[in-house]
Amino acid sequence: MGVMALLRQAYLLLCKDVLLELRRRDSLLTMFFFGTLLLFVFHFSFDPAPDKVAEIAPALLWLAFLFTGTLGLAQLFQSERENHCLDALLLSPLDRGALFLAKTCFNLILMLIVEIVVMPLFWILFNLRSWNLLPQLFLVTLLGTIGFCVLGTIMSALTLRARARELLLPLVLFPLMIPVILATIRCMENVLRTGEFGDATPWLRLLLGFDVIFLTLGVLIFDWVIEN
Repeated sequence: MGVMALLRQAYLLLCKDVLLELRRRDSLLTMFFFGTLLLFVFHFSFDPAPDKVAEIAPALLWLAFLFTGTLGLAQLFQSERENHCLDALLLSPLDRGALFLAKTCFNLILMLIVEIVVMPLFWILFNLRSWNLLPQLFLVTLLGTIGFCVLGTIMSALTLRARARELLLPLVLFPLMIPVILATIRCMENVLRTGEFGDATPWLRLLLGFDVIFLTLGVLIFDWVIEN
């Protein structure tokens, strides 16, 4: 199958998921309220000195993003599981790589919507003054979120038929996410400290490499993942 045909199938599946979410609003509202709740918990649980907030901000933000994103991943194939819709998709001549791309993009959209709200709210709650650094920080967050969604989609499909998958998914996913978490936090720390990427450039390359490798791998192996 050609690349354009693959992308067209992925686009149609993505439109289907977006329309279902607009009607139900289950995943987005759950992720939004959970992410916001975590911020308030962090705000009342930690009382760092003003000069220390920048050091813990990346870790706290990504802790919130990880738990929020895992909620979305747990419901990623929920609509296909109902009424055996997933079986119908697998019986169709649909390319499995298109299904992988559609689910990855769908979870990415949900997480980015939540992050656009959560990051400024974090800055307000913790009285951070480096508003001018938000574009660079959001770029790093975008690369980390892509890596999370790509690997998360693979793991979500792999644990789809497992018992207690809601518990199994984070146990399998989080250890594999360590390179992305470390790279993202190191990049954000360097931007907050110096105002530029500087010494964090190798971590940025690691993020880019991780995203490209696992995105390509997901398209190639998703046929085996979703049917086993």
